[in-house]
Amino acid sequence: MRNFQLIGAILVIAGSFLPLVHVPVIGNWNYFDIDKYLAAFCWILCLLAIIGIMKSKSLLIHVSTILLILLFVFTIIAVKFKSLDFFSFLPFHSWKEFAAGMVKLKWGWFLEFSGALILLFAKNKNIVKDSEL
Repeated sequence: MRNFQLIGAILVIAGSFLPLVHVPVIGNWNYFDIDKYLAAFCWILCLLAIIGIMKSKSLLIHVSTILLILLFVFTIIAVKFKSLDFFSFLPFHSWKEFAAGMVKLKWGWFLEFSGALILLFAKNKNIVKDSEL
């Protein structure tokens, strides 16, 4: 199952390069186009999960995976609020909501969340419990 967890980490890393948001006229954005600091934090959390997999530390894997999922949810909410703020120059509230509604989430989020869920729910059979030491 250790390989299954590594596949989950690779899915999260690969998902950061795939289109996550489609902005009209501009095109598709990946995690680095959305915000480079969020992308770096995503990669750091993936690195921590990979270290946890290699060292057989289930707590490190679970904490980093839960933080990854929270980061993804935060990013989706931030994209929605930023799109409303981006079109604040429009005079009517209904126009703002219409223009912000044109910003769509893309299929890359499916890969991000599926990789994080694989990391979260895959069990590592090689983990040594503290009581066995």
